[in-house]
Amino acid sequence: MIVYGKRVVEYIVKKHPGIVKELLIAKKLDKKELNKLKQFKINFIDNKIAQKISRNSNHQGYFAKIEFEPIKWEINGNKILILDNVTDMGNIGAIVRTSYALGIDLLIITGIKELKWPQVIRTSAGAALDMKILTYKNILELINILKMKNYTIVGADREGECKIKASKIALIMGNEGEGLSKRVKEKLDKILSIEMKNDFDSLNVSVAAGILIDRITNECT
Repeated sequence: MIVYGKRVVEYIVKKHPGIVKELLIAKKLDKKELNKLKQFKINFIDNKIAQKISRNSNHQGYFAKIEFEPIKWEINGNKILILDNVTDMGNIGAIVRTSYALGIDLLIITGIKELKWPQVIRTSAGAALDMKILTYKNILELINILKMKNYTIVGADREGECKIKASKIALIMGNEGEGLSKRVKEKLDKILSIEMKNDFDSLNVSVAAGILIDRITNECT
């Protein structure tokens, strides 16, 4: 697969050099920049090709061909985040980045046909390569498995608690439009919410996720 963008390529080159098969560069590099990349095969391409590969997105002149296969992780860890029917890869990537930074042990994504890994890796600034990510088809079946593993099932919704403490938490977030389904809500043990100070509908799901992830992972009072 090919990922692009200066920051994500620099992250991959630094932390995962073994998966890099080739770098495609669509800009001039100085000697210092070339020296950092000397161990890699580099192919310089023109901007027309770069725009075609990135589908006219902001590539910043950096592309990496990488060899990456998702790992089938086990369902474990003290803090699990579940995204149900969150389909926007940009939002998923932003949540992956926050989840990895703040210490979520496992991210489970349900309700989508396919996780588009190149986009998620790019929009997570490379964090998707280090975050444990699992896709699961049936959210209700997943909740039953988590309950058998003694997780406290927490949903993000209105009129809930501002902070929840439990040894094992699985936090479920729905999409911005519909939120959590009625069947999911019926299986929740607790509700975690964000108090709005002004009269406003909702937050972007990635912003809300960042706030609530901090609530369940940060021990500060």
